[in-house]
Amino acid sequence: MNNKLNQVLKKQQQQIDEPEIEEEDVIQLVGFIIGNEEYAIPILNIQEIIKPIDYTRVPQVPDYILGVFNLRGDVIPLIDLRTKFNLDPIKQNGDTRYIVLKGEDNTAGFVIDRLTEAIRLKKNRVSPPPETINSETGMIYGVGKRDDSMLTILKVEVLLKRDF
Repeated sequence: MNNKLNQVLKKQQQQIDEPEIEEEDVIQLVGFIIGNEEYAIPILNIQEIIKPIDYTRVPQVPDYILGVFNLRGDVIPLIDLRTKFNLDPIKQNGDTRYIVLKGEDNTAGFVIDRLTEAIRLKKNRVSPPPETINSETGMIYGVGKRDDSMLTILKVEVLLKRDF
């Protein structure tokens, strides 16, 4: 009994010394790779993540628009982020995924090279975009700092903005 009491007291003291992180202080993201860089988007903007499916080409759209695909009756544009980010295209493989993002007015699918992980990041570990990037119109929300790496957090509304 004495051992259990000591464990409970130790746990209580630990909670006092290290208060739990409040949910408002944490950003939940999904990480993914495009080229050699890791990016992330807020998890709440993700409608779903799917394996590649057939899509239909659409004429007279920018190169980064691959076409449209049917997702349970909804016709959704498919955007290749490699092309949008001015990277050389690659052939889709077993790691390729479509992330379907939803915003206030738009929904679109984005081709990514590979998913990484779900990420919980304290807000104080997110820096604003570099000064060389226009934070008002740019697609970068901020740069997340982790113990061993950094990742670029993208603005979903800017990604979903229709410019075609």
